[in-house]
Amino acid sequence: MARTFTMDDVTILHEDNSVLVVVKPQNIPSQADSSGDLDLLTLLKQYIKEKYNKQGNVYLGLVHRLDRPTGGVMVFAKNSKAAERLSRQIVDGDMTKQYLTTVLGCPNDKKGVLVNYLKKNALTNTVYVATFGDHNAKRAELSYEVLESFSDVVSLVKVQLGTGRSHQIRVQFSAIGCPVFGDVRYGGDALAKGHNLALWAYRLEFNHPVSKERMVFVAYPPVKEPWTKFDIQKHIENFADSDDTEQDGVPLFVRPNVANTLD
Repeated sequence: MARTFTMDDVTILHEDNSVLVVVKPQNIPSQADSSGDLDLLTLLKQYIKEKYNKQGNVYLGLVHRLDRPTGGVMVFAKNSKAAERLSRQIVDGDMTKQYLTTVLGCPNDKKGVLVNYLKKNALTNTVYVATFGDHNAKRAELSYEVLESFSDVVSLVKVQLGTGRSHQIRVQFSAIGCPVFGDVRYGGDALAKGHNLALWAYRLEFNHPVSKERMVFVAYPPVKEPWTKFDIQKHIENFADSDDTEQDGVPLFVRPNVANTLD
């Protein structure tokens, strides 16, 4: 039985009249699905309704998604204009999303770009690597960097998506023989039975839909295996120093999610 999530499980990083930025817990759907389990969008609508004593239906726009087993930073739009502008940033490439993952083994190349053509089996909700020109196969691209390796048994990898395909990171790393730790569906559970999927959307960057201010949000993954094998803080702080405040004056909104130890 799926456990019931509450707002105590959700970290709010930022809220104003236009956007709500939160840390999605793992194992809650981003939006309602066939499971019938409570989803994050519904939970956040209830939060807004209660906090502001709103009558009737509450508007909250879902502009991007994370797979159910994936946790990390998400932004929601609090009005239709904000939703339109944020969605446009995704199309134009102005919104960037970066992930941390722990994979089994270590990729041969410490830095690289993975390009595959992926197809989804709707009956089994699984994605597999197809060939170019295969009917309904969609191009998937990501870039990655191996940050740290633990005895070549597991490796910490930073990932930036070039496309947003379903299960993309999981399938593409499985295809090179380095499945994501804890991924039962794509072969990453050999050393990780009973663990959550080690895939975390740790960084989100976009322009505020009204002020146009560039905003960067960062959240640490849960303090539990396999993340505790690595110096996560060192790597995240290095990203902040090199990418943000000192060089271009962009404020970095950091509230590491160190309390999320629930399954």
